[in-house]
Amino acid sequence: MVNTMAVQAVPTKGNLMNTKKSLALAKMGYELMDKKRNILIREMMMLIDKANEIQGKIDDAYSEAYFALQTANIIHGYCSDISKTIPVDDSLTLEYRSVMGVEIPMVHIDEPDKSKLHFGLNTTGTALDNAFVKFTEVKVMTAELAEIENSVYRLADAIKKTQKRANALKNIMIPKFEETVKFITDALDEKDREEFSRMKVIKRQKEK
Repeated sequence: MVNTMAVQAVPTKGNLMNTKKSLALAKMGYELMDKKRNILIREMMMLIDKANEIQGKIDDAYSEAYFALQTANIIHGYCSDISKTIPVDDSLTLEYRSVMGVEIPMVHIDEPDKSKLHFGLNTTGTALDNAFVKFTEVKVMTAELAEIENSVYRLADAIKKTQKRANALKNIMIPKFEETVKFITDALDEKDREEFSRMKVIKRQKEK
């Protein structure tokens, strides 16, 4: 079946050259899209492995932190008043890095000084100190996990869009240009054969 685009193309040498250029650009674009997709997939898989590693650690860290808080509540009573002495941590900052044009977030939070306590030592003990340390660890790990999960989401979305564009080039644009090149080439060849036959007829008539 002859392509609609090919049928509409005027079979001239100029159109043939232009279509061949478009075909070459489409093939180059597909190669670039395919390379970009592979790089993004590799980056995403690395982050997924890292996320799985952190997820296991953070689950354990949360369990230990809540157990430490429960222990502190049993020993010191309900610790809500003491918790108000802990200042709000506003050290979290957000920057971005680019991976093949995809903006990947970089979350940074200051490593807290675990030796610096914000509550009085005369009314607390090691159980509360341990709860503070454990939740501090959880905070840092949560920020890191948030960075990775957001990065994976952005990469997955970019991979989907890149794959869609690559498929459009591979399955639609490249076949159209190839069909058009074939149509114009065949038409020009046929025209050359007709011209050759016409010249032979003219030559025979002149010889007669």
